[in-house]
Amino acid sequence: MSVFKAEGTHLLADLSGVAPQLLTSCEAIEALLRSAAIAAGAQILHGHFHAFGPGLGVTGVLLLAESHISIHTWPEQQFAAVDIFMCGNCAPQRALDVLIEALAPRRHEIRFINRSTDSDVPA
Repeated sequence: MSVFKAEGTHLLADLSGVAPQLLTSCEAIEALLRSAAIAAGAQILHGHFHAFGPGLGVTGVLLLAESHISIHTWPEQQFAAVDIFMCGNCAPQRALDVLIEALAPRRHEIRFINRSTDSDVPA
């Protein structure tokens, strides 16, 4: 019988119906992800964010000691795709709660994935 040990929690969030003006500023998106990481108890190592131009989307990632948070936004579609992967004692749900509260999507779909190793597989 295989025994799985959860190494981390990976949340994939599709946020729809977000006000477009919330999805276009690199500075605002970075500040929001940093707040989310801190709320989750994560240690931020580095961030990189890119805006595609006035009124267009943002893509960005925070590298965490515990893994990462990334976001891709499409203001013209009122949509953001968020990826939160954390291990250790972090609380990824807290990070997600911060993002949902700030972006106020009309709809959201969340997928939770436990990332693990199979302890019966030889190294």
